[in-house]
Amino acid sequence: MARDRFSTATRIRLLGEQTAARVYRSQNRRQARRSRLTGRAAFLALIVCSLVVALAYPMRQYVSQRNEIAEQERRAAEAARRVEELRDEKARLQDPAYVTRLAREHLHYVFPGETGFTANDPDLARERHGDQGASERSWYSNLWDGIDTADRPDK
Repeated sequence: MARDRFSTATRIRLLGEQTAARVYRSQNRRQARRSRLTGRAAFLALIVCSLVVALAYPMRQYVSQRNEIAEQERRAAEAARRVEELRDEKARLQDPAYVTRLAREHLHYVFPGETGFTANDPDLARERHGDQGASERSWYSNLWDGIDTADRPDK
């Protein structure tokens, strides 16, 4: 038994200590690696959060401005459409027949020698106009109503 310099109990104890030392070193390396990764991860998270915070306001401004640009483009298109309508109306007003028709419809004008009639159907007036104000009645009705109310002593 020259080979056995130590007893079995001593060898088992030494083997246990060596294993414990290896496990301890392995844990230290893992913890060092883990703490290094954790530190890197925390730093990366800090950088990402900083970028998000730094870019949040400009992105909000960008989106807001894009919405405003879209709204202005919509308004410009609406204005261009309205300009086209007014140009068409201006061109129609150059036609004497159109102007005559408007004068007959809205102002109740008649040509010399013609007799103008206005028929008042209360049921038809209620259907068409309901309770409309003075701006919806003919100009001469408003004129006579103004004269009538001006003559009243109570006003």
